[in-house]
Amino acid sequence: MPKLYSARIVLAALQRAGFSLISQRGSHIKLYKRDKDKNFTVIVPNHKEIAISTFNSILKQAGLTRKGLEKFIR
Repeated sequence: MPKLYSARIVLAALQRAGFSLISQRGSHIKLYKRDKDKNFTVIVPNHKEIAISTFNSILKQAGLTRKGLEKFIR
């Protein structure tokens, strides 16, 4: 079973990767990053454990791989 991350850990890693917190509506937190010619908007649910399918969706929205995001996790 793959390791599940909390929203706090994922948010911190994304912010280290250059994403900025834009807004929050309920338990969903929106982050944004402008990278050269692309714009990335990522929605992260504020949960204790993020489901693996949701985690994969976050990675896809952010344009990152799992290993790419794990470089920013401390």
